[in-house]
Formats: sequence, C-alpha cells, structure tokens
Amino acid sequence: MKVIVQIPCYNEEGTLPDVMRDMPRSIPGVDILETLVIDDGSSDRTVEVARALGVNHVVSHSGNKGLAAAFQTGIDACLRLGADIIVNTDGDNQYPQSMIPALVAPILKGEADMVVGDRQVTQIEHFSPVKKVLQVMGSWVVRQASGTAVVDAPSGFRAMSRDAALRLNVITKYTYTLETIVQAGKKNISIASVPVTTNKVTRPSRLMRGIFDYIKKSTATLVRIYALYEPLKVFFYLGGLLILFGLLGWGRIMWMWYFEEHMNFRATFSGHLPSVIFAVLSLIIGFQIWLIGLLADLIASSRRLTEDTLYRVKRMELELSELRQRGQMIVERLDSGYLGEAHLPEAAASSGVTPTAEISNGRLIAGGEYAKSEK
Repeated sequence: MKVIVQIPCYNEEGTLPDVMRDMPRSIPGVDILETLVIDDGSSDRTVEVARALGVNHVVSHSGNKGLAAAFQTGIDACLRLGADIIVNTDGDNQYPQSMIPALVAPILKGEADMVVGDRQVTQIEHFSPVKKVLQVMGSWVVRQASGTAVVDAPSGFRAMSRDAALRLNVITKYTYTLETIVQAGKKNISIASVPVTTNKVTRPSRLMRGIFDYIKKSTATLVRIYALYEPLKVFFYLGGLLILFGLLGWGRIMWMWYFEEHMNFRATFSGHLPSVIFAVLSLIIGFQIWLIGLLADLIASSRRLTEDTLYRVKRMELELSELRQRGQMIVERLDSGYLGEAHLPEAAASSGVTPTAEISNGRLIAGGEYAKSEK
C-alpha cells in the first residue's frame, strides 16, 4: 500500500518547513509514504526548500496556473508514481498534517473512496460570523447538488483512493473542492467526512479576494458543474418557469375576455397586446429551452461514455507503466547478475515467464528459458 501526500505550493518557502515538520513518517497499514510538491510557478525558493526538506517528488508549472490546475497536475503525477491513496493538503500549513492517518483510515478500511476533512467551521476562531454562515450554507447547497453528506465542502484537506482519482476530472479553473464533490456524487463515489482541526493563519488567502468574489465564483462553478451532470433538470426548471409565466399571461387574457362585461374580445386583444406578446414569447422560449435540455441530455450521455473511456485509458496507461517498470527492474537485475535461483520464481511470477533452467551470466536468452552458466 503506497500513499503519496501532494502539496500544491505557490511561493510557500516560509510555510513549507512547518508542513514537512508535522508530516507523519509512517501510517498503520501503509507500506510506503511519500510526499510530492506541485510548484505552481513559484518565484521564491519553494523548490529548493522542498528538496532540502527531503520531499520525494517535485513537479513544476512553467507559470502560475491556479489551484485547480495544480491539484490536477498532482493527481496525475501521483497516479504515475503508483499511489494507491492520494492525500491533498495545503502548502500554507492550514491543516494539521498529523491527522493524515485519520484521513486515510476510512479508505484503508474500505469504507469510502474519498474522505474530506471537516474543519468544523463554526468553531474556527479567525472566521467571521458572516464567513461561518456562508460556509455552512455553501456546504448545504453542495450537498443538495451532489446528493452527498459532505459536511465541509470547501475543505481542501482530503484523501482519495486510486480508483476515485482515476474517475475525477477537474475542468474548472477556479477551485477543485466543490467540483470534485459534485462529480463524486454523480459518479456514485462513496464519500466520508472526518473531523479535523486547523492551524493558525499564516497569511491571507490567495484564492479568496473577498467574500462576494468567492460567492460569485463558487456559484458559477456550482451552476456550471451541476448543469454539466444534470442538464435536463436545469433546462426543465428554466423552461418551466418561462412556460408558467406564459400560461399566467394567457390566463389573465382569457379572464378579461370572458368576465369583463363592457369589453369584447377584439377590444381586449388590442388593448392588451403587450401581455399577449409576452405570453406568446414566454411559451415559445420555454418550449425551446426544453428542447435544448433534451439535446443537452443526449450530449451528457455521450460525455458519460467519453468519461468511461477516459477512465479505462488511464487504467491501461498505468498498468502498462507498471508492467514496464517491472520489466525494467528485472532486466537491471539480470544485467547486474543479482537475480539468482532464489529470485527466479518471484521474477517469473511477476513477468509471466516460466523459467526452465538457470541464469547465464545474468542474461535472459530467447524463448523464455534460462541456460546454466559454464562457470
């Protein structure tokens, strides 16, 4: 079992040492624990500090591409490195790294494929009352949109299994937190929440320039991703609202036609022409939106097939990469003469070759057989 902790960083040379200082050295049930830093175009010494601190892997962007892009880059790198579980934390030391074992525990037990750390926002001292209310309301909206029970949707302290990481695709540029939860809910990826604490604030947030800016961008992200996975519902509600307005307009006209004593139909029609035009346009546009919704639903079906194909391609790439690494390791052992009789069954089992003899000068001869050395 291999766990990789990815740390997106943008000019975090001052806080990265604190992150690595509290990083666990081992986790019960985990054989290999590694760290990966995603340098999102930092202009300071983040990369040098990461290497000096003993970070196992470092990947860099040529420029600052944003948190969502850094998160996706880290996921891709962790998968290529053979991670069975991927943990995401922040480079500003917002989260206590000592709680990583509790974060991955539900995945190790097979209880969930994604675990989100619940920061318990109502108890965070440096959050203003307005921010606490908005965080709680925002998480409620995400739960309704995703059909999950995630308590703290904006939390970036989370872990996911290899299969979940293969199925999630970040397409927005602002933040990955809300989008991945909605995707997980729509793709039936099991999600759990684990209570966590937070550290003291080290610097102002670079993601949120202000409360209203965060609300605007988060709302746009939610609407976009929900419409992507539930287009028929979105367009049905929008079109239904316009059709309702159109029906109400026609009802008003019919009421005046039948029940106004001193007004005939011709006078009513000509006297309320704007209402008639509004009602007709509302009905026409509403039905057109319904048709667009049907078309979008058909496109969504094709997208689901594309995502399933992409998932299979990713799995194949990883399996081929692992097979290539195993083959390369066996060849290196053979070339160095390290692989002896004691290692032949293990090597043959991993490579699919049935040995019929022994090794000859550390090299595998054609036909999948080993020839005994004259020495």
